[in-house]
Amino acid sequence: MQALGKNNFSGFIEAVPAYNSLAIFYDVVTIKIIYAPAITAFEWVRSFMEQLISEMKTTTGNSGPVINIPVYYNGADLIAVATQRHLSVTELIRIHTAIPYRVFMIGFLPGFAYMGKVDERIAVPRHAVPRINVQPGSVGIAGFQTGIYPLQSPGGWQLVGQTPIKIFDINKNDPCLLKAGDRVQFISISKETFDQLNEY
Repeated sequence: MQALGKNNFSGFIEAVPAYNSLAIFYDVVTIKIIYAPAITAFEWVRSFMEQLISEMKTTTGNSGPVINIPVYYNGADLIAVATQRHLSVTELIRIHTAIPYRVFMIGFLPGFAYMGKVDERIAVPRHAVPRINVQPGSVGIAGFQTGIYPLQSPGGWQLVGQTPIKIFDINKNDPCLLKAGDRVQFISISKETFDQLNEY
């Protein structure tokens, strides 16, 4: 979507991302007149996107900066997750902070980033019954994904920690700290550091 925003075409209207797909809206008449008198507009757009994706594969990947997110590992489900996965809490924290996670998409709440892929050693299912109230900044695991609750809300993810960083701030020009495609590295911090950094 970001590449298309920089390299769109006459007749392009908008692109709407989902978890693993992208809907592209375009003006059929414009494309037929300008680009594709001999083929359908759909065939032309598909060819355009295939070329764009091919170019992206040579210029993207795991490049780009990593966004460090400090986490105080004190979540309500931390011990239960460690016990369920036959790990110590220290091991669970080490595994969760071992690699950067790709932001797959933003959804559910403004700024809620679905990230992965979580190491299978700490992958756990969502709660069967969601909590009524999850605090903003709560870091959770659900299946092979990890995420941060940007706002107070109900939620069913297994809570392992809390970040002091605001993930969504309506007072900023760009209110979402994270966007699809970003890479995030969790950094374990102490309670004292959490209290010093706490923005919520």
